[in-house]
Amino acid sequence: MTILSAHDLVLPAASLGAENPLAPLRSQQELHQVQNLADAPADLRENIEYGRLHSTLPCLNQDGYDRELVDTAFPALMLENDHVRATILPSLGGRLYSLVHKASGQELLYRNPVFQPANLALRNAWFAGGVEWNVGSTGHWTGTCAPMHAARVEGPDGTPILRLWELERTRNLITQLDFWLPADSEFLYVGVRLQNPSDHEVPAYWWSNIAVEQSPETRVLVPADEAWRFGYAAAPDPGRRLDLIGVPEFDGIDLTYPMRHPRAVDFFFEPMPDERPWIASVDAEGNGLVQASTDRLRGRKLFVWGEGAGGRRWQEWLAPGLGGHGYAEIQAGLARTQLEHLKLPVATSWHWLEAYGRLSMDPIDAHSDNWQAARTAAASVLRPVVDALADRERSWLTVVGAAPVESLAVGSGWGALELARTGWSISAGTPFADDTMTPRERAWLPLLDGRLPAADDVPDGTLVSWRELLENAEDNWLVWYHRGVARHYDGDRDGAIEAWTRAGENPFALRNLGFVTGELSYYERAVGLRPDLVPLVAEAVALALDLDLDRAGRMLDGAPDDPRIRLLRVRYALDTGDAQQAHELLADGIQLATVREGANPLTDYWLAAEEALGTNRPVPPQYQFGMGEN
Repeated sequence: MTILSAHDLVLPAASLGAENPLAPLRSQQELHQVQNLADAPADLRENIEYGRLHSTLPCLNQDGYDRELVDTAFPALMLENDHVRATILPSLGGRLYSLVHKASGQELLYRNPVFQPANLALRNAWFAGGVEWNVGSTGHWTGTCAPMHAARVEGPDGTPILRLWELERTRNLITQLDFWLPADSEFLYVGVRLQNPSDHEVPAYWWSNIAVEQSPETRVLVPADEAWRFGYAAAPDPGRRLDLIGVPEFDGIDLTYPMRHPRAVDFFFEPMPDERPWIASVDAEGNGLVQASTDRLRGRKLFVWGEGAGGRRWQEWLAPGLGGHGYAEIQAGLARTQLEHLKLPVATSWHWLEAYGRLSMDPIDAHSDNWQAARTAAASVLRPVVDALADRERSWLTVVGAAPVESLAVGSGWGALELARTGWSISAGTPFADDTMTPRERAWLPLLDGRLPAADDVPDGTLVSWRELLENAEDNWLVWYHRGVARHYDGDRDGAIEAWTRAGENPFALRNLGFVTGELSYYERAVGLRPDLVPLVAEAVALALDLDLDRAGRMLDGAPDDPRIRLLRVRYALDTGDAQQAHELLADGIQLATVREGANPLTDYWLAAEEALGTNRPVPPQYQFGMGEN
């Protein structure tokens, strides 16, 4: 018997905070620039060059979180039979938070004991652990810390299916997840469907990001003899190159053991055409998690933080109080690498079925020095599950469009709003009812009739796909503001500047003018109107530090107290020659909640102060976030 039930999951949690009202005019993530792209095979190069997301609009950034942990109840939905218990978090991107194999008592995933956002996602906020579903573009998706709709659907075998769905707003793709746990199954099945309801081709991207606990004996098994290696470090390390290497030996180590890597690194395994796709992580005894899928989800990946100071610091940062040896990530995707996007045609849906469960194999086979013997032994154990996936998928497809029978959670109203604009034909299995729209979404409905009342002094994220409606709407400052953002998104810089100029003296249009033109006076006027808005003040001071230290100092004099501002005070002290003041600020401690993956200003400033002072005090461990550090 399979039971679907609702519970509260109580975790020590940081507050996610409010969204940043400043328009994300360009992406904050610059991690995946391939230095040797010209050397890549033509199809791989074409996919990497296609479909890159230059902004997360219409989504706003989520950077208002903190690091104060308070017990918080999260809605959780649980699927359970006699063999497996799965816990899913509908309010946090549908994260598969926990998967327990009941007979052994083994938690198959890395289950984060806290909810602590950090700056790793496309919209900034991301949290570690479980299985995350990434759709839209390279990176952790815009909905990873946002709610999804959830409902019960009758499964093909009479057991309940837990369905989650939502509109991925940067691509206007409808994302559907069907969690299915047949009564006699030791595997959780996850059916995924991506619907492109529009009249134009859409770049498609998907990676299931699986966190698994690691130990010195943990090994990753996968049907591959080659992998594309992508690094994060600078020279003399190979750096941000994409190089095809052999598996398992690389750089003097067996790369399939996550804890043998000194630095953060990605390995995208080259699929073998005669093997079904799967990936597993097993411990010293040969037990662990395996993920397998039908053929559309061909890509497989291993990511490690590395055992250097930076990698350990990141894991502690993401999971305060982290015990054991931390976690690695095994992943599964549509393309060979996460740097690629594929072309999802007009009015087309793609689907596949994933399976998650326990792999138990002979530990001698699992850790054989003969790589082919190890992966072949794992494939042999998995053969019954993998061979049955196609039939399981056909069964699931009989209900993939079935209407939900009981609502369990409500996501956003953005899907309903888009249907009101477009009249798209979508599946009855993923409904977006009008009553899911909140006042936030309903504020846009008048634009369908040619007007957008300026009732609020803080603009929402611009619906950039509504540009034609914006251009034809009645004029007011809010319409001019959104016209400017939509024009800039489409590459019309001059038109954007004209629109923001006509929006008048409001801080958000002035900020956009400063951001695009680099003219500090716009920022100064914006800060004068909203001196309390920390993201605005931080942007303004950062530009002033590049252009005019005196003006930067004046803005800092009235700036609010915030870690982002304190970091800028350190830089100001260094730039004005006061290395002692910079050192004292750093020594007092700056806990920058939004420190970004791939950036390490705290270490950089510490070293700069030490050099200026002629001292050589070591960088405090809490400041070591470098992904390439040993």
